[in-house]
Amino acid sequence: MQISEVLTLDCTKSAVHCTSKKRALEMISEIAASHTGQDPTELFECMLSREKMGSTGIGNGIAIPHARMKSSDEAIAVLMQCDEPIEFDAIDNRPVDLLFALLVPDAQCKEHLKTLSCMAERLNNKSVLKQLRNAQSDQELYSIIINE
Repeated sequence: MQISEVLTLDCTKSAVHCTSKKRALEMISEIAASHTGQDPTELFECMLSREKMGSTGIGNGIAIPHARMKSSDEAIAVLMQCDEPIEFDAIDNRPVDLLFALLVPDAQCKEHLKTLSCMAERLNNKSVLKQLRNAQSDQELYSIIINE
């Protein structure tokens, strides 16, 4: 699955002022909820439950929060670039400034493992990371991430 199939421009946010991991997950939930019709609190709880199993901070300033949605048939992604890095309990103990969240319907979990893997690979590219961190607008951020 292509990133562009789950991520839209209006779910891509640059220079977001965010002060904590919890607030980042709340913001992601609000953005996703406005596009899926889901309850933002429910989405937040799903992501928080996943984080309790182990941080989705994969290192190098990147987090890939993800969760299953109970009552939706379409996956949705949210890409957020923080204006300042936030503590995220990442595996390398470094703060996070790039978050790619993926919320998937319960029934489609296996198909979306590939999307998560593809995203992790894309974010492992030093050139892409540098471009994402230097992006000055939602449009620029979106163009960089979907340009596979």
